[in-house]
Amino acid sequence: MKNAFPFARHVMKLVGSRRSALERAHGRLVLLGAFFALAFILIAARLVDLTVIQGDAFRRDGGVEIGATLAESVDPLPRANIVDRNGVLLATSLETPSLFVDPALVRDPAALAAALVRALPDVSYGDMLQRLQRKGRFVWLSRNLTPAEQYAVLEIGSPALGFKTEYRRIYPQGDLAPHIVGYTDVDGRGLAGVERSFDNLLAAGEKTLELTLDVRVQHILRRELSAAARTFSATGGAGVVLDIETGELLAAVSWPDFDPHFPGTADRTALFNRLTLGVYELGSTFKIFSTAALLDTQRGSLGRQFDARAPLQVGRFTIADYHPEKRMLTVPEVFMVSSNIGAALMGEAVGTERLKAFYSDLGLFSPARLEIGEVGAPLIPSPWRDINTLTASYGHGIAVSPLQMVAAASSIVGGGTLVRPRLILGRGAEVCDPAPCAKTAVRVVSPETAHRMRQLLRLVVAQGTGKHADVPGYMVGGKTGTAEQPAAGGYSRRHLISSFVGFFPMDAPRYAVFIMLDGPHGTKESFGYATGGWVAAPAVGKVIAAMGALLGIAPENPARGDMAESLSQYVHVEGESGVHASE
Repeated sequence: MKNAFPFARHVMKLVGSRRSALERAHGRLVLLGAFFALAFILIAARLVDLTVIQGDAFRRDGGVEIGATLAESVDPLPRANIVDRNGVLLATSLETPSLFVDPALVRDPAALAAALVRALPDVSYGDMLQRLQRKGRFVWLSRNLTPAEQYAVLEIGSPALGFKTEYRRIYPQGDLAPHIVGYTDVDGRGLAGVERSFDNLLAAGEKTLELTLDVRVQHILRRELSAAARTFSATGGAGVVLDIETGELLAAVSWPDFDPHFPGTADRTALFNRLTLGVYELGSTFKIFSTAALLDTQRGSLGRQFDARAPLQVGRFTIADYHPEKRMLTVPEVFMVSSNIGAALMGEAVGTERLKAFYSDLGLFSPARLEIGEVGAPLIPSPWRDINTLTASYGHGIAVSPLQMVAAASSIVGGGTLVRPRLILGRGAEVCDPAPCAKTAVRVVSPETAHRMRQLLRLVVAQGTGKHADVPGYMVGGKTGTAEQPAAGGYSRRHLISSFVGFFPMDAPRYAVFIMLDGPHGTKESFGYATGGWVAAPAVGKVIAAMGALLGIAPENPARGDMAESLSQYVHVEGESGVHASE
């Protein structure tokens, strides 16, 4: 019995020891559970802070969440293509990577900025350093990277950097037609030309937009215009090729031009559209209108004579000819030698109200209707006095866009119905059959007047101031224009606008070709002249020659004779004075 008590005490002691160990283990488990519970609570609280509290504060500070930015930074569809009349790409969209950063993940902004400068040649260290330290979770660093640039950024290996696929606008023809096609900003919004005028349609990305332009003709016109501008040291120029039957612009050029991929680096004068937005006094090309007005409203005879023996003195104004004939001139002679005196007397014979109404009917008093926003408003004398009737008869004191003048002249030459220029092809939607069209056409001159004007325009090229535009086999007609431009205190004899508008084939005109040079200078080859007949007419002739071969227009049979020959009875020009004439 004595040995039983120590054994019981030992058992009790052992049981107590185990119970104590279990209690300690339980306590530790409770403590560990409490630790994990606390950690979970802290993590949950941090998540709430980041996603709710800080997110709301970020939005209040003007920031944008990463997800929202990525979703809204670019349209889900690529911008629709723009093509010429033959399907040649003028503008398209390509997928490109754009680089962004999460500034919250940037550990060493200075080192990362230095690495980015090495990887991207078009960024600066200061700009990158500034962007990397901005508040928020999303900042653009560089848009539309090349594959080589993307690879270089990937080699940096920073988790703060990321890429977003965007669509970059590409212009495969480069600087061939930037004033008409236009360009977009980095976010794909149209800023000029067709890109701007049809921004919503193109952004929808559903249908290719077809233009009336023909890339081949555009290239010819741009080549000859730029060559003439450089030869005669002009500050600028413009040109157009118009299909008289349909009003479609086959080519439209403003020079100097620019690369639409980098419009921000272009000079302001290069961005300016001289063809449709610029308005100029275009000189003797307006004699097309005053002569047509005389023949149509007065039913005047071609043999009617006008006294060009001396300058006209009207109050304090003197109207003189550049190379005066100093004799009586018939209507064809006034037109052929481009007499300002004769044209002014024609305007006087028509009368102020009738001449104004005639110009208005031709669309010369309102901006041209075209499918781009860059359209200039004409400058019209106000009030219009009798002296303005005289000067406007030869293109002085009234300024219009080159496109307006070409469309108005084409309306007279093409058959006497109004020609409305257009840029969107439409594939038949805007061109009706001949019979319905004839009923809705707006007539501006009679068919007889249109025929007489075609004869006169052919006479100018065959024997007058437009000889340098002649192309054997294509019976070219046209009119020169040379005008001094407004300057401080009056007009500058040193700053000319020299132009030529040509039509062919003249017996049934289909195409109008126009070239204008702003501020040309004479050369040895032009005997110092910088007039339209010397600087613009030859370039138009070259365009017509190239177009004839390109479009497969067969040359005329010389045996048919020249339509200008029927006017020989009214023309009595002595020597070569008429070649230089007034223009």
